[in-house]
Amino acid sequence: MSTISLPPRCDRAAAEALLPEMIAALGAGPLAIDARACSQIGQVMLQILVSARRTGEGAVIDASPVLRDTARRLGLEAELFDDAPLVGSQGARA
Repeated sequence: MSTISLPPRCDRAAAEALLPEMIAALGAGPLAIDARACSQIGQVMLQILVSARRTGEGAVIDASPVLRDTARRLGLEAELFDDAPLVGSQGARA
C-alpha cells in the first residue's frame, strides 16, 4: 500500500502538487493518505480526497482533528472515513 502525506495547508496549490502522485499511487493499488498534519483544508483537496476514496481500490485516510471536523460539518464524514458513525434505522451513514 502506497502512502502519501498531506501538508499542514491543503490549499489549491498543495492539491495541484499532490494530484499526479495520487493518480499514480491509486493505479498501483490501495492508497494510505496521512492527513494527520492537516490544519487547513480547501474545497479542491476535499474533492480530491473524495475521488481517491472512490477510485480503484480506494484510499484510507488517517485524518487530523481539523480534517475530521471539516468533513463532519460538510456532510463528508461517511465519504472520507471508514469509521464514520452509522445513523438511522436502515444503517445509512450520516
